Amino acid sequence: MRQNEAYLLLTPGPLTTSNRVKATMLKDWCTWDDEYNAGVVQDIRQRLVAIATTEKHQHDYTCVLMQGSGTASVESVIGTALGNKDKLLVINNGAYGARMTEIADYLGIDNTSLDYVETQMPTTADLEQILSSDPDITHVALVHCETTTGMLNPVESLAKVIKKQGKVLILDAMSSFGGLPLDVAELGVDFLISSANKCIQGVPGFGFIIAKTRQLAACKGRARSLSLDLYAQWRCMEDNNGKWRFTSPTHTVRAFQQALNELDEEGGVPARAKRYRENQALLVSGMERLGFKPLLPTRQQSPIISSFHSPTHPGYCFSDFYEHLKRQGFVIYPGKVSNADCFRIGNIGHIFIEDIQRLLEAMKISLPELANA
Repeated sequence: MRQNEAYLLLTPGPLTTSNRVKATMLKDWCTWDDEYNAGVVQDIRQRLVAIATTEKHQHDYTCVLMQGSGTASVESVIGTALGNKDKLLVINNGAYGARMTEIADYLGIDNTSLDYVETQMPTTADLEQILSSDPDITHVALVHCETTTGMLNPVESLAKVIKKQGKVLILDAMSSFGGLPLDVAELGVDFLISSANKCIQGVPGFGFIIAKTRQLAACKGRARSLSLDLYAQWRCMEDNNGKWRFTSPTHTVRAFQQALNELDEEGGVPARAKRYRENQALLVSGMERLGFKPLLPTRQQSPIISSFHSPTHPGYCFSDFYEHLKRQGFVIYPGKVSNADCFRIGNIGHIFIEDIQRLLEAMKISLPELANA
């Protein structure tokens, strides 16, 4: 195996990381001095804002790092950004849109949703209709890349409607930030949420929020959680030169800084997006030659993760298929779609064309074994 790994993670995160990212976690870090707080944390915060928008608009935005999974960061935003009189609209066409509704319900936040089946793309007409019919809506949340299916939602057109209506825009860019070009200022995003273990190619342990400074500054006292108080975390990092309120996931944070270095070395987001698109194009064309049918049409498909209909022959069982591939060095994901039997393959992480080529060869070997099962 490449890099002496047992297998490659062909998933939407956690994902395969480079040896250099792994190696940075061998050092322990003190969190009470500037070597870590200024040299690592503040550096990361500034660089993430620089990725998110052009220099002209960077002064309008700030970045907050938050311990926990990506979902913890989503919860920190929803639980902090909405006041008691606010109402959230969630545009939901997958598991991660549905999760935002569930978070709002847990927190007792007034909410409604614009629901689609997982293979449907949201439309501006539907969005305009629900916003016009419900003037109580103050905030709108949507997922950029819905990894339930791999669908790339039309964030540009949806954002135009949301901002025209004067609503606060919360964008779950968990599986797209760093791997697809986007400009938060151009889109009018108020809160963007992503995670360390996605397209920046770090390891799990924290998420991050890129927020309009004036929007975040208005959130004092709103949080419904002590540890997920986004405003308090921001003020602590601002006032103490990168200090975290509670224990910082130091090894993960330093690994993320190394991952940012490697993103720069690769040529930034445009170069990484190109590699992901090439991975995905080869994957889909190769899978189609093997007889697999993609779940989504090309126009809806992101380069992040792809869903394929499962084989229909009697010998097929996903768990067996999974184990065949894992023994050959590849881990894929089961499907998450309610009305289709499918599985998913990710293209992100420290994965290259030669890895996709080897995967396709492994698929050829696995298929006869499954047919004879």
